[in-house]
Amino acid sequence: MNKNNPVDKLTIKQLHDIYTGKITNWKELGGEDLKIVALSREVSSGTHLYFKEHVVELDKKTKDEFASSILMFSSNQAIVEEVAQNRQAIGYIGMGYLNERVKAVAIAQEKEPYSYPTVKEVLKKRYPLSRPLFMYTNGAPQGVVKKIIDFVLSKEGQTIFKKMGFVPLENEFKNN
Repeated sequence: MNKNNPVDKLTIKQLHDIYTGKITNWKELGGEDLKIVALSREVSSGTHLYFKEHVVELDKKTKDEFASSILMFSSNQAIVEEVAQNRQAIGYIGMGYLNERVKAVAIAQEKEPYSYPTVKEVLKKRYPLSRPLFMYTNGAPQGVVKKIIDFVLSKEGQTIFKKMGFVPLENEFKNN
């Protein structure tokens, strides 16, 4: 969210209402009387699909879709740029792309405590909008593919991922 927006926490339901067009003004959420400019990743993005399944389609019976007013962006960086410049903007990005130009807001499921997108909160399974990333191979990994996977799973690889703002693997997932 833009750093100058006074709203600092939202529920999943409020996000749903923003992205489906039911909430259109920051005043409805305790902010200023400004139109909400909601940004999304393009439909080919895994982040877009996750957000659609877990936020936009919150009520599986209604088959809600993104509002036609949602602006689509091709990258996390493009969303960060727009949110940093536009005080009315809200967007969603991968944790590794958060920086000092934008602010993360605390998120909660209904009647649950609010949680910020931090490595600690994700590892403790308290942040409600986190997802795993997978590496798939055609058969057992061999050669260069095996070397890449081994590096990613190594202590050095996990340290690099953590420095980049991503959540390192827990030991229970490394051998699955």
